Amino acid sequence: MNDLIEDIRKALGVYDGEKCEELAKKALEIKINPIEVIGALRKDLEELGKKFSEGEVFLIDLMGAADAMNSALTVLKPAIEEMGGAEKRGKIVIATVEGDIHDIGKSIVGSMMVSAGFEVMDLGRDVPNEKIIETLKKEKPDLVGVSAMLTTTKEKQKELVELLKKEGLREGVKVMVGGAPVTEEWKSKIGADGYGEDAVDAVNVAKKLLSL
Repeated sequence: MNDLIEDIRKALGVYDGEKCEELAKKALEIKINPIEVIGALRKDLEELGKKFSEGEVFLIDLMGAADAMNSALTVLKPAIEEMGGAEKRGKIVIATVEGDIHDIGKSIVGSMMVSAGFEVMDLGRDVPNEKIIETLKKEKPDLVGVSAMLTTTKEKQKELVELLKKEGLREGVKVMVGGAPVTEEWKSKIGADGYGEDAVDAVNVAKKLLSL
């Protein structure tokens, strides 16, 4: 593997986003294939995700690596698109439901999804289901992920699934739910397609739902 790619991997390993971005620019200058760079970084991030799932590293490590990866992606993804070789892993809309202002977990999931190659549209927090529906009609994503951190707000996830059916959109989009009070049982009860226990699990579930 190219020495410069190894240097970018080392920068990712110490969560140095600024260095990742700088070296990514240098990689493009000397004509290294950006797809090769992203592939190497993605493998490292996936390995870190496994360590997180096994309790070997902490959430702050995962966040740091995802942020560093995204710094490199800001440079590399436009170059791949210009080449016409951008990897299409699917479009995802994410949001924290109405009445809930907790944003950190959902944002981490968004960063991990971007790092995994998905196109992510983050609608933010305290988002009414009507706005989510409006966005789905306009953007036509493959998957929508909704987070709820309170037992009182997770009902909005159920309402969204019902609204999707009412609007005739349910068959065209996968629905994933997550958040502290959310469980696999709740997912099944409301008729959602997937449940992510944490950010790493959410990425894996999304890949499975979209057959990637």
